[in-house]
Amino acid sequence: MRLYINVDHVATVREARRTDEPDPVRAAVLAELGGADGITVHLREDRRHIHERDVELLLGTVRTVVNLELSASEEILGLAERWQPMQATLVPERREEVTTEGGLDVPGGRERLREALDRLASAGIRTSLFIDPDPDAIEASAELGADAVELHTGEYANAVGLEARARQLGRLRDAAVRGREAGLAIHAGHGLTFENVVPVAALPECEELNIGHSIVSRAVLTGMEAAVRDMRRLVDDARRFGA
Repeated sequence: MRLYINVDHVATVREARRTDEPDPVRAAVLAELGGADGITVHLREDRRHIHERDVELLLGTVRTVVNLELSASEEILGLAERWQPMQATLVPERREEVTTEGGLDVPGGRERLREALDRLASAGIRTSLFIDPDPDAIEASAELGADAVELHTGEYANAVGLEARARQLGRLRDAAVRGREAGLAIHAGHGLTFENVVPVAALPECEELNIGHSIVSRAVLTGMEAAVRDMRRLVDDARRFGA
């Protein structure tokens, strides 16, 4: 199981005062020391947290890999083609949202997504689509030729009560199985915390987790390296011993 750390929220704190700290690039270095397998950043069209400077420095500094989250806009796709990160994950983006609130409408956006995937693949970039754990989204993602899908775990994370949580975990499990059968690599992320990550990390089809807010929140109190190390231990134990 690969553990990718999203450092967007470090940049969010920086942008609250429009200053130069905390630096997401320094946070990424500490995350790698804590056991991260990769660093994820979302370059939004409104540049509300991560800036071009951050991505460029990360690409030159990170010793693991960079996963660039992006919309299918012409400007951002052009930057991705120039930067050539190891992986790019296409995500939906609305300016009024606080954070990404759901998966891509893959069946409804086939042509636009197909063009974006083709451009990224032609640049030598591994591609992923951020989707809800639904059969139609899985089928459409495989048809479009994405290398991977990242299952949106927000509904699982926000479920209230054991029954609701089990139902959402079942959706994730079914989607992971269906995706692997369709030839897709399976990633997962959004809203995962130290309290809810284990059942998702234990899904045998899932090979990558993207986690940001919960780790950055703990890092405020314990430091980034220690926070990542704690999450690394949880994820590894989940794979070793199950949920």
